[in-house]
Amino acid sequence: MHKVTLIKGDGIGPSIMDEAVKVIDATGVNIQWEEAYAGMSAFEKFGTPLPDETMASIDRTRLAFKGPLTTVVGTGFRSINVALRQKYELYANIRPAKSWPGVKTRYDDVDIVIARENTEGLYAGLEHYLTPKKDIAESLAVVTRTGSERIVDYAFKYARENNRKKVTVCHKANILKYTQGLFLDVAREVALQYPDIEFDEKIIDAACMHLVMNPKQFDVIVCTNMFGDILSDLTAGLVGGLGLIPGANIGDDAALFEAVHGSAPDIAGKNLANPTAVIMAGVMMLNHLGEYGAAEKVQKAVEQVVNEGVYVTPDLNPQSKAGTIEMGNAIVAAMK
Repeated sequence: MHKVTLIKGDGIGPSIMDEAVKVIDATGVNIQWEEAYAGMSAFEKFGTPLPDETMASIDRTRLAFKGPLTTVVGTGFRSINVALRQKYELYANIRPAKSWPGVKTRYDDVDIVIARENTEGLYAGLEHYLTPKKDIAESLAVVTRTGSERIVDYAFKYARENNRKKVTVCHKANILKYTQGLFLDVAREVALQYPDIEFDEKIIDAACMHLVMNPKQFDVIVCTNMFGDILSDLTAGLVGGLGLIPGANIGDDAALFEAVHGSAPDIAGKNLANPTAVIMAGVMMLNHLGEYGAAEKVQKAVEQVVNEGVYVTPDLNPQSKAGTIEMGNAIVAAMK
């Protein structure tokens, strides 16, 4: 039996997470779900957006499956996601963006994986005002050799294990000589250990241009925290949007899988939310657990339903009368 901390989240979170759990349970994999709370729902229930009970559950399971969260304004953590990543040293954020034949976009056959450093950089949160008037602010970007080595090495190992051919490091070392320079130097050193994987390097602004002009030249992209955040949204746009993009946060002894889109409170409770992203995050979680057969079964079923375009939510097919629940049911049926 696998024990997993289940955080349904806010807004559309509970509805899409219910469908994801339903789909995963339909595979027959034996999972014991420990439901916990975070975000606005946790704040309303416990007075804090990240209760001790939730942390205690993750401490036990070392594995969390999470819906979108609303960050409470004016109190608590800057970002619950950042707090969880830093607490459990979830240093690798993996976001695959792959074309769906049933989703019309500007490009076909896009297949890019972003490997984003997840705990350092500008998102370390080291910022302050320099004057009493608060008219000058300063943020510190933290880049360490250890942090750089482990994410770049993870990207190359991911490429090798998933039959990928190339790793591209995206950086701004031409301007930020120390922080980005260190990251680039480490990437070059690590690349020498993987002679079977092609290595490429691109300055971040040029990489954005090339992604828009010819995304097929990219395979695995590795970069620092904020650049990875931006590029993963860009690549999501190439294949149909964040509603299709799963995310994995991986550490040495803990992992968190999630939908990377927001909580969309405007459509909460309306049976309109697309559950694809979080179900595909469930596929990543099943692979992480070694349940490869179940992961493949879910992935093929999701692909079938999305590509047929009948029992999908209106964001995928404006003519569709199906909603979140009907799409989940169709995926379960496709597995049978």
